[in-house]
Amino acid sequence: MNPRDPGAPAGPDFLVIQLARFGDLIQTKRLVASLAAQGRVHLLVDRSLAGLARLVYPGVTVHGLAAHGAHGPDILPRVHDDLEGLASTGFHRVYNLNFSGMNFALAAMFPARAVRGYRQEAGQRFMDAWPSQVMRWTRSRASAGLNLVDVWGLYADEPLPPDCVNPPARPRGGGLGVVMAGQNARRSLPAQVLAPLVQAAMGRAGKGPITLLGAGAERRAAKELTALLPGSLRGQVRDLVGRTDWRELVDVVGGLDLVLTPDTGTMHLAAHLGVPVMAFFLSSAWCHETGPYGLGHHVLQATTDCAPCLETAPCPHDIACRRVFSDPAVLRRVSGRATGDMPRGCALMAGGFDWLGATFTAVVGDDAGAGRRRAFRTMAAACAGVPGLGGGERATDESWMMERDWMLPQTLRGRAHE
Repeated sequence: MNPRDPGAPAGPDFLVIQLARFGDLIQTKRLVASLAAQGRVHLLVDRSLAGLARLVYPGVTVHGLAAHGAHGPDILPRVHDDLEGLASTGFHRVYNLNFSGMNFALAAMFPARAVRGYRQEAGQRFMDAWPSQVMRWTRSRASAGLNLVDVWGLYADEPLPPDCVNPPARPRGGGLGVVMAGQNARRSLPAQVLAPLVQAAMGRAGKGPITLLGAGAERRAAKELTALLPGSLRGQVRDLVGRTDWRELVDVVGGLDLVLTPDTGTMHLAAHLGVPVMAFFLSSAWCHETGPYGLGHHVLQATTDCAPCLETAPCPHDIACRRVFSDPAVLRRVSGRATGDMPRGCALMAGGFDWLGATFTAVVGDDAGAGRRRAFRTMAAACAGVPGLGGGERATDESWMMERDWMLPQTLRGRAHE
């Protein structure tokens, strides 16, 4: 967390409102750590994640709110009880990170001039310049990726350098961890595709056990996966699916040698803890947006012409991007035997950094958007006021920037209302 110097002044109070899910909470780390270097940080999360937030962010004051599944006429008194006294703290700045009705309502509790992100003033909803710009960039996802950790981290006036957010990954001696599925089924792999990947990943991890992780709803899939493994590996399986609380999950993940996973909250937890990740991204999952943050992580990225897709739209190709993960060349790469080319439609990407934040570069395989993405990042860095990426080609796509984006008094992190 890069805590402040104990002898430094106490500094101002900051509030970060992060009401999204498990992975989003972890991906708020660059912002939280940046603010912790300047003052006292309060973090408002869904009540179900409060315990995890206290483990991930020691020294931060965590507040819980019944945000998920709160519907009906009782929502207002429940929110009032949860937040009693919070609005009177006198925060120097409030970072409201989610586009939701509840977030806009919460913003109305604080002076509009103090709120960053999404705010409500005189009954009207407003979006600051920075999230508005980021939302526009998502129209060109294939060539305009900006990691979500950096999207939120760059809200801070003095963002923590990206290489100071998470520790470099290294094996911890506890074998292979396998996360069964992500929140969206299309971004996960069925047991018959996942089993050969697990076998290959054991070659990279070097030793067991094989620890299965996930929510209780994935217990049947865990049994199917175990049954599909060779007998020599089946006895090494430790099935913890649906059997860990937050403390146990942190302890287990923190001791692994490698985590094999789709785009999940557990993947981001592993990156937070400095545990190597081998992730597989397909369908709507795009490593340039939500890949594991830090050095020592790899992503098998499906790069079909339709990637990344919109997960809410039906797939007209019967999720063809799944097929590439059964290719022998992909399995060899997962095992660590770095020979041969990758099949068309897949690239092995390695995590790294530039001055703006996290990057992913193709170790092997085709990344057709790489050049255009570099030009985008040069432009995005100038937009965010981040030095160090000047001199390169700057993207000029009108869908990314408009003339008014450079005009005063609108500023790049959303201070136009001051």
